[in-house]
Amino acid sequence: MSLLLISFGVTCIVTWLVIRMSVRNLDVWGDTDQESPQKVHINVVPRVGGLGIAAGIVASLTWAGITDWDHASSLVGLGACAAIAFIAGLVEDITKRVTPRQRLLATILAAAAAVALVDGVITRTDIPGLDPLLQIPLIAWAVTLFAVAGVANSVNIIDGFNGLASMCVAIVMAGLALVAYQVQDTLVLQGALLGLGGIMGFFVWNYPKGRIFLGDGGAYCLGFWAAELGILLVHRNPTVSPMFPLLLCAYPIFETVFTMYRRKVLRGRPVGQPDAGHLHSLIYRRLMRWAVGKRDAANLVRRNSMTAPYLWMLCLITAVPAVVWWNESDRLGACLGIFCLVYLLLYRSIVLFRTPSWLLRKSPQWAADKTATGVVHPSAG
Repeated sequence: MSLLLISFGVTCIVTWLVIRMSVRNLDVWGDTDQESPQKVHINVVPRVGGLGIAAGIVASLTWAGITDWDHASSLVGLGACAAIAFIAGLVEDITKRVTPRQRLLATILAAAAAVALVDGVITRTDIPGLDPLLQIPLIAWAVTLFAVAGVANSVNIIDGFNGLASMCVAIVMAGLALVAYQVQDTLVLQGALLGLGGIMGFFVWNYPKGRIFLGDGGAYCLGFWAAELGILLVHRNPTVSPMFPLLLCAYPIFETVFTMYRRKVLRGRPVGQPDAGHLHSLIYRRLMRWAVGKRDAANLVRRNSMTAPYLWMLCLITAVPAVVWWNESDRLGACLGIFCLVYLLLYRSIVLFRTPSWLLRKSPQWAADKTATGVVHPSAG
């Protein structure tokens, strides 16, 4: 627990300092690109929230090393690997000159370093026909690098609204910590707790006001950390189903896969081209559209903060059964299939303006207008 508290406290303080210093450096640290389709904020906001999280993790790792905690050397090694992904993202946050491919390559390099330093490799999946192939080291390493890079990138993709990505990763960390505690895996438990502390130290400044953004550095670092802890938990504990971390991270992973399919197959566009077709963007535009009236900064911040809880619930839909049935691959696989179906049905209903009325957030002004004119909400079917 001390690692969680240290990480939380240091992250909270450093993030506050970054926010204060960013007032004079918004042209360098700020999210000045407001023309992209997925941008929903008006004011320039610092996007280097990863600095505070990294500081919190480093402080916790330092404390673990000084006090000679069990597995401190492995945690420090994993932290060194995470630094590779973090630095690549942070450089992009500051310079805006690091391409998605370069960031992806940096994350793959970080995953390769983790294979060498902490034996973070995928050796089983419980997917018929694949596990025998994973007994070949080169194939196992390739699958591992692909999985870690994919999860890290998926966290970056869902990082679109205040508190969205950070709380989703916090749910993942909490799930990893609970199962690690049950199987008495001290390494993963400590890693999950210090990661959770760092996330929550950032969260108090990011939600609901959005005073600082996670940025690519923070997103890639957290995604890498979550992916590696999930791999280590399965690799070190034969009783833990490999479907457990997959279901735990189902929302960001499926969002990424579906985004690639939607862009390339349905629209014939490059996979890496940003758009406003993500589920969180649709919820913001369709479900939150009637929650506020004016487009001033205060109302947009409120509308922004009302979006993330919908996706938190989506994360919990997978996290709860994952934690309950962490050692039962059949049930976890069934839950994964159900989640994918729920996601697709929800996405389709919002696109077709058939969102269930109980999901809509209506402003008092909209309710008054409806009573006066008798107009039916267009999303109510």
